[in-house]
Amino acid sequence: MEIPIFTVDSFTDLPFKGNPAAVCLIENELQDDLYQSIAAEMNLSETAFITRRNSMDFSSGARFGLRWFTPTCEMPLCGHATLASAAVLFYMKKNVNPVLVFETMRGELYVHQHEESLIMDFPLNKPNPQDQHEIKDLLKAVVGDVPIQDVCYNPTTRNLIICLADTCDRSELTSLKPEAKSLLENESTGKIKGVIVTMKGDSTAQPGYDFYSRYFSPWLGVLEDPVCGSAHTVLAAYWSERLNKKKMLAYQCSSRGGELGLEIRDDGRLNIIGRAQTVLQGTLKI
Repeated sequence: MEIPIFTVDSFTDLPFKGNPAAVCLIENELQDDLYQSIAAEMNLSETAFITRRNSMDFSSGARFGLRWFTPTCEMPLCGHATLASAAVLFYMKKNVNPVLVFETMRGELYVHQHEESLIMDFPLNKPNPQDQHEIKDLLKAVVGDVPIQDVCYNPTTRNLIICLADTCDRSELTSLKPEAKSLLENESTGKIKGVIVTMKGDSTAQPGYDFYSRYFSPWLGVLEDPVCGSAHTVLAAYWSERLNKKKMLAYQCSSRGGELGLEIRDDGRLNIIGRAQTVLQGTLKI
């Protein structure tokens, strides 16, 4: 069996920046253990598998199945690998449709092109306030003694948001070095699968980012995800309420960095806007 495979850097217009995802084009569904083995072999934060629907090919079809796997498990939702998947279909397969529809575990996701960017239609996941005392050891393991403004939790994504105090400098976010072992030891209930650390941006700078973030998820086999699109379904809801804005520009402060445009729509869903660069194309032989 030969499977076309690509590596795509998402949420960037430069190669070797943003968040890399592997994208596989699948003619027919595979066994789950084979999906997982391929993702483990790729060893990126996510590997996406696009499957044809209604006997249409990858250039003319408008509807596809989409699944995402980390090196250790399947994910119900992934932003950067969805962006990467759309980039492969639009840019590499020259798909002729104005809108692509992906059938996923979280329902249908729509992606369309706008100038040099791709716009993804995602759910918005509002977080709720979280009692800090209940998870004080985990908070200490993540941010140490850096002062905290808010702590919130979203049960749908099982993501915890830690917002640093507005008095903090960006360097206090970028210098955090939580250890996977410590995070796993301090959260073993299964309630939390990812920790988002965020802080207010500087809208007066150029470009003016509304907020910064980093994302840690050792529970899913990834200590730090360079740019997590699905985490921004929670971040957008949190910062929109704090800043009283529906349109925001965000930057994820990992070593690779990544930029996302966010727009909360009138229907309550979220547009996630980003660019992508394909850096590798090949064939997986099984």
